[in-house]
Amino acid sequence: MTTAHPHVFDAGLARFEQDVLLKSKEVPVLVDFWATWCGPCQTLGPILEKLAGEYGGAFLVAKVDVDQERELGGYFQIRSVPTMVLFKDGQMADHIPGALSEGQMRQFLAHHGIEPKPAEQAPPVDVEAAPVDPHAEVVRLRHELQDKPDDDGLKLDLALALLKTGGDAEARRLLDALPANLAQDDRALRAHARLEFMAILRDAPPAETLEAALATDPGDLRARHLLAVRRILEGQAAAGLEHLLEMLRRDRGYADGLPRKALVEAFRIVEDEDLVGTYRRKMASLLF
Repeated sequence: MTTAHPHVFDAGLARFEQDVLLKSKEVPVLVDFWATWCGPCQTLGPILEKLAGEYGGAFLVAKVDVDQERELGGYFQIRSVPTMVLFKDGQMADHIPGALSEGQMRQFLAHHGIEPKPAEQAPPVDVEAAPVDPHAEVVRLRHELQDKPDDDGLKLDLALALLKTGGDAEARRLLDALPANLAQDDRALRAHARLEFMAILRDAPPAETLEAALATDPGDLRARHLLAVRRILEGQAAAGLEHLLEMLRRDRGYADGLPRKALVEAFRIVEDEDLVGTYRRKMASLLF
């Protein structure tokens, strides 16, 4: 149920104070306590994502998997899922056990003074603009940072440019040092997920070897996982997601639940929202 939506993020105990309590002083944060086995959670999740996008940042959704964050669920005395907790101005403002319909959620948000932000007019697209050379972009951003060494936005831009030029280690250091607001930026989350996938392929066999292994033994889940990751990083998202889904079909418990975890991470990386939505539904149909 993890999403790459810019206004929806995963929350955990380690950064709860920064990502939820402190952030709620700037914008309301709705914490969604959920679980993978919870049917109503699967209905509520897409509603929250839709509204978070429609409201354009008027509120954020922090998702807490109670199976992964038992201590956090215990702290807030979560007895059932889904349960939503709204934080405003650094304080808990409301607590809602159970799922609400989309209409009820709109009423709830309005009750707390949360209204959609007016849509910003998109800047004109320069169709004549040449593709940006990532190496030149790295050089440009380094020069800019010399003049503005405390500009975290430039540091994020540099990390993204470095990922395109093979500067993975420096990109990771820059991303890890970002403040909470930028660490939850859609681009930063996607970059972190891409770095994790890139690390998986370190010392991995080439695609041809992995394909040959699967032709011999379709149940070779290690080879299927590596091939899926390679395909996704190469931009063949559908092929990669299909391999991960096949892993889930064959053995959802493989390597401590790797098939589900890998799909969730892949959803962060793939930018085709329609494709991600399709595979989210396919994953849910296998899990529930």
